[in-house]
Amino acid sequence: MLKNKFISFGLFFIITYSASFIGGMATISFKEPWYSQLVKSNYNPPDWIFAPVWTTLYLMMTLAIWFYWHSKNREMNTVYIYFIHIVFNTTWSIVFFGLHQILLALIVLMILIALIIILILRFKRVNYVSSYLMIPYLLWSCYALFLNFNLYILN
Repeated sequence: MLKNKFISFGLFFIITYSASFIGGMATISFKEPWYSQLVKSNYNPPDWIFAPVWTTLYLMMTLAIWFYWHSKNREMNTVYIYFIHIVFNTTWSIVFFGLHQILLALIVLMILIALIIILILRFKRVNYVSSYLMIPYLLWSCYALFLNFNLYILN
């Protein structure tokens, strides 16, 4: 049983952090000089803050799905929603930094936030820890929505 827990954690870790890797590659490859030339609000944090915040959030997401996976009454549809949400998470970086489409990225982010809320509610029915682990991610994504909206308005 312990071996299965390590394997499942590793698989969820790889799947979740693949979003980080793909999104990071899109960001690194297409961010500049485009992003530096955008007019940003005073609410934009310094660029260095994003990597540690997202690294922490991806770990919390991994733990959330892993705890859920090892819960007694888990539902596979919730796991599928988690995977779909990972796709939207990755898509935002590709659309925003790769395609430079601020409005479309805003729409992707709204869908992502809806999926996070659905996950929190579905996790809560089975595993409170999983739902609580997703709350910082929801809050950060709402902040990202605010920043994305400001970028759309200002540019």
